[in-house]
Amino acid sequence: MTAATLLAFALVAFIGIATPGPTVLLALTNGSRFGVRRALAGMMGAVISDFVLIGSVALGLGALLAASEFWFSVVKWLGAGYLAFLGLMLLRSKGTLDLSLRTATHEPPATTRAIFLKSFLVAVTNPKGYLFFSAFLPQFIAPDMPQIPQYAVLAVIFATLDFAIMFGYALLGSQAVRVLKKSGALWLDRICGGALLALAGSLALYRRASV
Repeated sequence: MTAATLLAFALVAFIGIATPGPTVLLALTNGSRFGVRRALAGMMGAVISDFVLIGSVALGLGALLAASEFWFSVVKWLGAGYLAFLGLMLLRSKGTLDLSLRTATHEPPATTRAIFLKSFLVAVTNPKGYLFFSAFLPQFIAPDMPQIPQYAVLAVIFATLDFAIMFGYALLGSQAVRVLKKSGALWLDRICGGALLALAGSLALYRRASV
């Protein structure tokens, strides 16, 4: 595994991560609703999920999902259902930007654990992630060298980029809401909720490639 190979991997990974997906949208909404500091819990959940996904692919789970229609469907519907649930919750929110509004709507404050689990579960229940890594990562693995250390290096690079990009989105969300105030929080929740529902629909319609 050469420096050029790692640079190429980092470039492609950056483009893939920066394209808005479920965990990036959650970083954006967490940043707008709770601030960047509390949004860090969600970022850590997504980062840990990166290691889980890449580790699973290294151990062959990605190949299992590609080969088994049953297990692919189980993971797919779990992921689609959870994304739809999160999207609906955001659509029903009242733009809870501050404590006074949260109290008025009787919305319980989100715990660090809840923020962490949302991002973690969104990632690990998405079969497209396993299939993507199964097709993507082997292109950067040297077959004549031990594979597990190579997967570990790629996982660290991917997770680092993922964290940096999510941090940027969370910061963007927090700054946008400061400018737009409560109405901005409401509309940002609506937009991200609709996007999560759209992603849930696309995941529900996603079909495993024939093997």
